[in-house]
Amino acid sequence: MRVNWNYIKMIVLLGLVVFLFAFASSRNLKREVSKPNVKFVGENNLFITSETVSKLLIQNYGTVKNVPKETLDLNLLENALKSNSMIKNAEVYVAVNGTLNAEIEQKTPIARVSTNASYYIDDEGFYMPLSSNYSARVPLVTGYVEKNNLKNAFKIAQKIKEDEFLKKYVIEIHQDINSRLYLRLRQCDFLVQLGDISFIDKKINNLKAFYQKSLKEQTLNSYSRVNLQFENQVICTKI
Repeated sequence: MRVNWNYIKMIVLLGLVVFLFAFASSRNLKREVSKPNVKFVGENNLFITSETVSKLLIQNYGTVKNVPKETLDLNLLENALKSNSMIKNAEVYVAVNGTLNAEIEQKTPIARVSTNASYYIDDEGFYMPLSSNYSARVPLVTGYVEKNNLKNAFKIAQKIKEDEFLKKYVIEIHQDINSRLYLRLRQCDFLVQLGDISFIDKKINNLKAFYQKSLKEQTLNSYSRVNLQFENQVICTKI
């Protein structure tokens, strides 16, 4: 009877591969996790530090250093990070070498509320706390503003963020007790009255036209109020 050595070699090779894979997988699962490696994606301004992220991981899972990989609940760690009001998104994973990695996307503030409470409005219209680590240069929001009703202020702040003219000149958004909106411009004494947020694009275009005309005529400092609340009119009150 002739022995088929090639067939035997294939069986032995396959068995060896399976053994090595099982052995490597077993060792990999038992590998202990090293100190967390925190990476921030997106903007470079750090409202939350790597140390704070590491503390969040430890608070929600005890020490994550020198812990076997198979005992880690990565979803739990991700949800713990996402629950922080400065973090927009988080991804946690363990590399082959046992390094615990956390990729953090911070929230982006577009306005800063300064009333009886101080906090940011982020680029999705939600509350974001101030940071002791970094202060964003964004327009102030004053007047009667509540954390659970940021819609109007957010709408205007969003327009400012997207428009180069507004971004350059608007320094304050004010909302009165009747939810009427006003703007203050850099180096201008007059108050811009927007009214509500209806026809906001038209009102902004009217403001730009008024500003450029008054700048050319050198009359910007001649007004105390510029009323834009009517869609097709700019009503100016002289000092």
